[in-house]
This record gives sequence, structure tokens and C-alpha cells, in this order.
Amino acid sequence: MLSASQLADRLARDAEAVCRHYLSAGHRAGNYWIVGDVANSKGKSLYVHLSGPRAGRWTDAATSQYGDLLDLVREACGLVDFRDVADEVRRFLSLPNPASARTGDADTDPPVGRPAGVRARRLFRMTQPLIGTLADSYLRERGVLRAPLHPALRFHPSCYYRDLATGRTHRYPALIAAVTDPSGAITGVHRTWLDPGGDGKAKVDDPRRALGRLLGNAVRFRFPHNALAHAPVPVTVAGEGLESILSLAHVMPGMPMVAALTANHLAAFRLPDGCQRLYIAADADAAGRHSSEVLSRRAQSLGILPLVLAPELGDFNEDLRRLGPERLTVHLRAQLAPEDAQAFLPT
Repeated sequence: MLSASQLADRLARDAEAVCRHYLSAGHRAGNYWIVGDVANSKGKSLYVHLSGPRAGRWTDAATSQYGDLLDLVREACGLVDFRDVADEVRRFLSLPNPASARTGDADTDPPVGRPAGVRARRLFRMTQPLIGTLADSYLRERGVLRAPLHPALRFHPSCYYRDLATGRTHRYPALIAAVTDPSGAITGVHRTWLDPGGDGKAKVDDPRRALGRLLGNAVRFRFPHNALAHAPVPVTVAGEGLESILSLAHVMPGMPMVAALTANHLAAFRLPDGCQRLYIAADADAAGRHSSEVLSRRAQSLGILPLVLAPELGDFNEDLRRLGPERLTVHLRAQLAPEDAQAFLPT
């Protein structure tokens, strides 16, 4: 199996073809491919070197992101695990999959070639309700008390974790969140591995990973399901991190909300049918501001009113934990439309 650097080198040999496929909204300008961002928005802030010693290297001047074409494919396709990125690159390059199966447990590491969405749905079926579990305790320590009420959140007592540097696998308990499309179908999962002793997240390099298709999709709370999946959602909140959105749901339990999981995926979130007002709850950093601007422009183009919810500190979970739910409620009341404050905030 080719290594990450070898796959990146293969992509760089024909960087323009990669850009035309994954960043079709851009265009060539001299030795560069110019586009808005890794979510394939129109614009000029991201540029990719097409030839020379830096072929395949890219930089987004607006967000300070940079990387090689492997990173670009990962971001453009909404992938997180290296396995899924490598599978996508092999498909693009028409390379064969490795003949031997990878090691690991069946719940997270099924045979090669099985789509990531299938693996994600299978993993979610193997979970259990959140209430009373280590994941429930973890979220309560983060100030989130209503988490067991959300069917998108589940618990896996022994979820496999793969160390991408060594290839070794370990078992840890994990908080599992279902990523769904507008119809409510599961397209992926987000895993937060936890310390078995109850000391927060597992002591690993990257305790949070997603599996499956994230682009345009999200973890949804208080959204219609099943037969009502296409019912209008006139007001919704869209944000980045799971815990940040759960913090808002703690003080606004009736408001439909989505966690897109990263700033790039927030910018690419597919807006719900019938949406009239979109509250964007981005983190207080450069990536959050950029995703908020991109999503705001797209909402306006669809006739949707975008309104930004800004935390007092770094994010809304920090606000909830350090400032308390009462102050968070007061802070939100000043930012919501009056009718939404009356409908969704406690008096």
C-alpha cells in the first residue's frame, strides 16, 4: 500500500487535474489554481501550485490553512480518517486497493472496499443509549445536562481507535454522534474517545475523528425525522463543534440545531428546506469567522436571513461552563430576533 507521501506525490504529478475535479469552481491563472476555499466556493483566497518544486502545495490566505493535495482531497470530500482519504485518492488515480484486509475490529475496520457510510451506519447500530454511561458523565462535566434526550447521540463501550502513526489499535469507550443528510439518513458518525477512568477525553493524539460523508451534512438536534423529514425548518442554528452546539441546545432546547463539526464543513452545510432565519454559531477564531462569512453569503443568495451568534469567550461551551447558563441566556437574548427569543429562551 502506498504511503501518504507517495499518494501526495502521485497527485502532484497532475495537480491541475486534481484541482479541476475537486475544486471545479476555480480556474487556472498562470502556475496557480485559484478558488475561494477547500469547500469549492467561488473566490480567490486559496491558491494551488500546479508545477515546479512546490507542485500540489496550497495555501488559503483567508484562513491560513495550507497543505498538500492529500489534505485538499480530505477537506474537499469531508473526510477525516486517513483510510477514507487514501481510498478516495486511489479511486481518483485508478489505483487498485490493497489485496489484504487491514487489521482491526469489525465495528470500525471492516473489509477494504466497503463504503465509509456503510461502516458508519454499522457502528451506530452497535451503540447503546447515552443515559447513565461514561459519555453522559463526560458531557455533564462539560455543563451539558440534556444530552441523553438527543437520539443522535449514543455510547460505544469499546470502540476501536487506530494510531495513524504506528498502525496499532486500541479500545476506548466513545461518544458517538450520527451525521445525517436532510432526509435523516445516516451518512457518517463522529467519535469522541473517552478516558476509561472518567478523566475527560482519551489520552491519544486525536481523540475526535469522523467517519463517512460530512460535506453538506451534520449532526442534527430537534429536526423532523422519518415521514416529516422534508417538513420546513423556518429557524435553525448551525455551528461547528458538537459540545458548542449542545451548549446552545442546553439553554434553547426547542430550537433546531446542527453541528457541522469543523469550520470548513460549516461553510459547506446544506441549508434545510423552508429556512427563513439561519443563526450561525461559529467559534471566535479566524476559521470560524471565515466559515460564517461563506455560509452567510450562501444563505443570502437563497433568500435566507443570516444572523451571527457570537460567544463571549472562545466558544459557547466555554461560555456555559465558565459564565453559567443564566448569563449565556441573557447574552443570547440580545442576539436573537425578538420572536425567536420569546419562542426558544426561558423567561
